Amino acid sequence: MDDSPRPQLIVVMGVTGCGKSTVGAALAERLGVPFADADDFHSPANVAKMTAGMPLDDADRLPWLRAVGAWLAEHAGTGAVMACSALKRHYRDLLRETAPEVSFLHLDGDVDMIRKRVAHRPGHFMPESLVASQFAALEPLGPDERGVALDLSLPVDDLVNAYLARTTS
Repeated sequence: MDDSPRPQLIVVMGVTGCGKSTVGAALAERLGVPFADADDFHSPANVAKMTAGMPLDDADRLPWLRAVGAWLAEHAGTGAVMACSALKRHYRDLLRETAPEVSFLHLDGDVDMIRKRVAHRPGHFMPESLVASQFAALEPLGPDERGVALDLSLPVDDLVNAYLARTTS
């Protein structure tokens, strides 16, 4: 019997500006696995829509979520970390369809902190005006979903350590 740990597929989730990319990259580095940012999987039309201050709808997100899920599934044997908003349960269900072993790290925080972060984030396509729509869409992890929620105000290393302590013990 092989007792070696199974490679982890992790989605660092949360609203825009919560630190998904920063925490995800640090977590991937710690685990020695590939990292990807779901922002890079958006179509040019989705990016243009968000840049114009319009939130995406489910039809906009479906091909994007399918691409993110496919990338996760491709890395099931080696493990990987993806930064992806995964705001709704339905979106997480779509990711689990192609990558059933995925677990989630929800970076949770308050709207005022996120607004400040987004307002001071240079060069990103997601404007501060869409923060409210992100919080309106957010459905926290359910008790039957594999994952943990952590306070995004913690330092990055503390978030990585806390996640690993909760998932590898």
